[in-house]
Amino acid sequence: MVQTIFAKDISLYELEEQFGLQATDDSCFTEWLSNSLPVTEADKQVLNRVRSNYLNLLKRRFMSEEAVKMVVLSPLLDLAGFYQPPFAIETEKSIQISAEYEGVIVKGNIDVLVVQRQLWILVIESKATKFDVMTALPQALAYMLDGSKRETLALLANGREFVFVKLTQQDTPQYSLSKAFSILTPEQDLYDVLHLLKQIGGLIS
Repeated sequence: MVQTIFAKDISLYELEEQFGLQATDDSCFTEWLSNSLPVTEADKQVLNRVRSNYLNLLKRRFMSEEAVKMVVLSPLLDLAGFYQPPFAIETEKSIQISAEYEGVIVKGNIDVLVVQRQLWILVIESKATKFDVMTALPQALAYMLDGSKRETLALLANGREFVFVKLTQQDTPQYSLSKAFSILTPEQDLYDVLHLLKQIGGLIS
C-alpha cells in the first residue's frame, strides 16, 4: 500500500530516511555576496521603506502569511526582476514526489514558484511571523526533491527572517543553507537578501 504524506506534515528526519537527503556545507552564498552585483541607492530606499512598513505593521498584530508576501516578499521579487521576462511566476502549484524504495508520496502546495522556460528554479515558502523560519525547511525540501532539476534554490521567509537553501541532486541529494538574514538588524541584511536574489536571477536567466 502506498503511503501518502502531505508536504506540510513531513519532517526533516523523514526526508533523510526516505530520500537519503544529506546536509552539507557550501560556501556559494558567501561567494555570491562577494561578487560585484551592487544594490543601488534606489533599491536601498525601497528596502528601507519595506523594513519600515514591516516594523509598523508588526506593532499592531502578527503578520499572516498573506501579509508577509504582500508587504515583504513582493517588493523583493520586483526589485530582483522576477516579474519581468524571462521569468514568469506561478502560485500554489502542486508538486508530487515519491520515495524510490518505500513508495511514499509527499504532496502539498508551493506558495510562490518562479518559472523560466517552464522549469521551476526558486521556491519561496512564507510562514506567519509567529513561526521560526526554519519550520519551512522540510516542506521546501519536499517540493525541491521532485527531481526535475539537478540544482534548485529556495528562499525561506517568515517576514522577519530569510534563509536561502540550495539542493543538489546527483547520486545523493544534498542541501546547504545560507546564514539567517533578519529584517530587524541594520539594513544591510535586507540589502544582502536582494543581492542574493539578483545574483540567482543572473545565474538562471
